[in-house]
Amino acid sequence: MDLTGRIAEDMTSHGRRRLGEGDVGVRPRDTRHRRWVLVMVGLVALLVAAVVANLCMGSLPIPVGEVLSALLAPDRAHTYGQVMWDIRLPRVAAAGMLGGSLALAGLLLQTFFGNPIAGPYILGVSSGAKLVVAAVMVLVVGAGSTVSSFDLVLASFVGSLCTTLVVIALSGRVRGAGMLIVLGVMLGYVCGAATDMLVTFASDANIVNLRNWSMGSFSGTSWHDVAVMTPVVALALVATCLLAKPMGAYLLGERHAQSVGVNIRALRVALVGLSSLLAACVTAFAGPVSFVGIAVPHVVRRLMGTSRPLVVFPATFVGGAVFCLLCDLIARTACAPTEVSLSAVTAIFGAPVVVAMLLGRQREAM
Repeated sequence: MDLTGRIAEDMTSHGRRRLGEGDVGVRPRDTRHRRWVLVMVGLVALLVAAVVANLCMGSLPIPVGEVLSALLAPDRAHTYGQVMWDIRLPRVAAAGMLGGSLALAGLLLQTFFGNPIAGPYILGVSSGAKLVVAAVMVLVVGAGSTVSSFDLVLASFVGSLCTTLVVIALSGRVRGAGMLIVLGVMLGYVCGAATDMLVTFASDANIVNLRNWSMGSFSGTSWHDVAVMTPVVALALVATCLLAKPMGAYLLGERHAQSVGVNIRALRVALVGLSSLLAACVTAFAGPVSFVGIAVPHVVRRLMGTSRPLVVFPATFVGGAVFCLLCDLIARTACAPTEVSLSAVTAIFGAPVVVAMLLGRQREAM
């Protein structure tokens, strides 16, 4: 059974429970709501713990008490305050927002394609964004001009959108999750090869910047970057939440969605646009980050026991933030003072989830 079928079954069974079928003792509806609250509280607790760990741990360990003092009474003249406010806090803010954005982008793509394997990295969307950003950096910066953070977001959005449209055009000619993965991987290889060709024409300084950025990292994030990404992420997050009701109807089938007044074409355009914008924001500031957009939505749906958009959206965003914060902490501290590629760490933890998902789908098909 594909993703749409399972979601429809899940939401239909939820509807039956709402009608009171099989209510004995504690109602199933109350049990399900309690589960949602517990999972959400657990994710928020993990988010707080991940933030504190990222602020405390590093090349300069900072005691928890000093972290609280630096937050309550900022003092950049003190070493702890300077490290906290100029280096770690903007990095933590970026990792949280961009990690949640990437997970949410994966969830939107999975809804659009009706396939749990769809994600920005697997489908080559991140690679397309990387190609356009690299072209802008090589051509514009190489010509002596400067590129702002907003310019990088715009360039990344163009690359993400173009790649997504190519995947949509080709996905109608393939069947099954396996072929969709192969299609995305091949598209990613093409974009990666084009990026490598661009690097050969870049100056030495641009090559270093491109190479560090292309491995995926939140290193060097400034408050200016946070100020640019915050309204973009906030706008996309609010727009995504507003789509929760039509998406819930869409998951039950196009005919059902049309019968309740959902404009299918407009919804699809919104899904593609929002997923491209979220993936673009991540790629522009952190480079391509792998497997977050697939692994996190899958785990969140499992924990929640539902695929209802209004329930899964906030949990997916918080889960993505937790996942990227923990992976970034490992990337910074595992081989200190050398920093490991963020994509390498996310792949170590995210790839097994994707493999387990594929094996589970194969068992269901047998």
